[in-house]
Amino acid sequence: MEQPGLDLFQESYLKGSFVQEIFYNEENQYGVFLMRVTEATEELDTDEVTVVGNMIRPHPDETLVCFGEWTDHPRYGKQYQVNHVKKELPRSKEAVAKYLSSGLFPGVGKKTAEKIVEHLGPNALEKATADPAVLEEVPGVTGARAQTIAESLREHHTLEQALVILYQFGLGPATALKVVQTFKEATMEVVKTNPYRLIDEVEGVGFRRADEIARKSGIALDASERFQAAALFALREASLSRGNVFVTEEQLVQSMEPLLAPNGEELFPSEKRQRLLEEMAEEERLIEEHGKYYLPSLFFAEHGVAMRVRDWLEEKVEPTPAHELYKAVGEVEEELKVAYAERQREAMTMAMDSPLMILTGGPGTGKTTVIKGICHLFGRLEECTIDPKDYENSEKPYPIRLVAPTGRAAKRMSEATGIPAMTIHRLLGWKGDFFERDADHPIEGSLLIVDEVSMLDVWLANQLFRAVPKGMKVILVGDDDQLPSVGPGKVLHHLLQVRGIPRVELTDIYRQEEGSSIIRLAHSLKAGEVPPDLTEPKSDRRFFSCKKDQAVHVILQTYTNALERGYTLFDIQVLSPMYKGLAGVNRINEELQKAVNPPREGKKEIQWGESVFRHGDKVLQLVNHPEHPVYNGDMGQISAIEEDARNDQPVLWVQFDRQEVPYKRSQLNQIGLAYACSVHKAQGSEFAIVILPVLMAYRRMLQKNLIYTGITRAKSYLILCGETEALAWGVNRREREERNSQLTTLIEAEW
Repeated sequence: MEQPGLDLFQESYLKGSFVQEIFYNEENQYGVFLMRVTEATEELDTDEVTVVGNMIRPHPDETLVCFGEWTDHPRYGKQYQVNHVKKELPRSKEAVAKYLSSGLFPGVGKKTAEKIVEHLGPNALEKATADPAVLEEVPGVTGARAQTIAESLREHHTLEQALVILYQFGLGPATALKVVQTFKEATMEVVKTNPYRLIDEVEGVGFRRADEIARKSGIALDASERFQAAALFALREASLSRGNVFVTEEQLVQSMEPLLAPNGEELFPSEKRQRLLEEMAEEERLIEEHGKYYLPSLFFAEHGVAMRVRDWLEEKVEPTPAHELYKAVGEVEEELKVAYAERQREAMTMAMDSPLMILTGGPGTGKTTVIKGICHLFGRLEECTIDPKDYENSEKPYPIRLVAPTGRAAKRMSEATGIPAMTIHRLLGWKGDFFERDADHPIEGSLLIVDEVSMLDVWLANQLFRAVPKGMKVILVGDDDQLPSVGPGKVLHHLLQVRGIPRVELTDIYRQEEGSSIIRLAHSLKAGEVPPDLTEPKSDRRFFSCKKDQAVHVILQTYTNALERGYTLFDIQVLSPMYKGLAGVNRINEELQKAVNPPREGKKEIQWGESVFRHGDKVLQLVNHPEHPVYNGDMGQISAIEEDARNDQPVLWVQFDRQEVPYKRSQLNQIGLAYACSVHKAQGSEFAIVILPVLMAYRRMLQKNLIYTGITRAKSYLILCGETEALAWGVNRREREERNSQLTTLIEAEW
């Protein structure tokens, strides 16, 4: 096989053409191809090799130079992993004609291609790219067709050149392809004039990478677009990473300093900084109000929530006569065969006479019992049936809407009350990029009960509240001691600080048998106390002492023991505060998969990045998937795998409760193994058995509300493993700083 001098190519390469496409993903441009090699930097024992990587879909007649390295795939053997690709234009008359008639150029068939080559010679492609007018000289090629061919040639040439330059800027193949896909022929103009656009428009590009490209493109360190990009990036980080709805000018400047001046040089003095921020505010790229800086979407979301809450507080409700109210409560007690405590009765009666009410309480305090009671009391007072069957063939909407942020929380709510419940996204008609329900298209019904409100961020709260029609009662239910929302804001916490909102806090413990040690432990930790009997074996919990390098072994042993006793994969859940590390979610999932669902002959599996999905695996939905619908946090089990499915066909199916959901290969990033998951992902769910490792290795993440949330996911049995000092550290650690929000102030200012 021919080998050119190594001075022509400074890195490992293969040159040739692809003779077979084994697999190609249109969404991320990842492909697997069989290549016939004509040149290489090393002696090969075969002229056909498997090439894998991210690249624009090649045509069989193209000559490519692939730069990369050899790898050994555990299943598919030796492969050439491509870092970047350079396309070489064909040189012979026959090759040029074949390339032109390949289908890449609209309106060019075999005969037209041969005419072009005959008239312009083997350099036809270069000539046509440089001067499209030469194509009009070809017999039978009209001016319009010549223009179309020339535009296609220029587009392909521009994209290839853009990729080469992006590789030189340090972008990996996958990210470079995303950039080219986004900006197409304008790629190089964007990269050279304002590469900071990549931050907003290309997933995976942050400020530092865009800034590095800007340096190489000659953009000055003190350029205004550099400052503005850093400001918006800092605002997004403050909201997405730290949960702030706004930042002060001081906080904004502090966040921007390491981005703009890592060596301490002052590139943007106070006067210039103020002027640039004012320009951004005038252009509505950010919003400034009384020295507080917002992303526009967060500003309008927070003000929208405040305005809607003020409307509810100003709404006048005709109170139900006391004798009617208490008579109806008594009838509900008789119907449901339950005796409500004083605080529970207070919550039920308050709910009937309040446009908005908040119900809070820790685990086992009877929040769900009260929700069910409120629904039945509402039906009696409104003289309407709440049996869902009575509405199956009726045009009248079901009067009660029960919702929660996650599918599992909604399912728990429905099972406990006997009333249909759903996710907030489903109620609002989430379509992937917009909600069907809003102020102009409100939800139907007369009573809305929202559970697990501690998980509600200000964006989703605004979408929900604005879709509530006038006259609909709203009850918010949650536990303020749990983890706050992943998104910005602490809606429940800040609403509880508004003095005028009716609320009832349940404190007495009713759930589980008398003497439940899980509930007692949770309430002790909530009070900041580690009970002296923490390590003593109890009927419903155990503590196994171990170090971080022993934790996975302890988890495996307890998990497999539970399976042997008849528990299912969905009865047992491992929760970990972190994803990485010796006892992080990722490692635990790998080890549990090996232990409970190992590979074996005949069992199908599929590789996705570093993950392997196997038939029978327990998996977690990572994003909202409104098409089916399944939502972030839903858990299911892989029911089928088709390894050889075509690109546009499903390769894997997951059984979620009563529905089976298909996934194309490009959608496999939407799921992950779920033998273990983070505490955040488990919020809103309950499991018969929870295994919670607590180690000093987690100390960066350990805090009271995380431990409390993890422990309260256990319904019947709790297994703690790790170090007692780690649990004490987390429980006594000072909470993270308060999230910046004006919600309480905005509501009280106008009410």
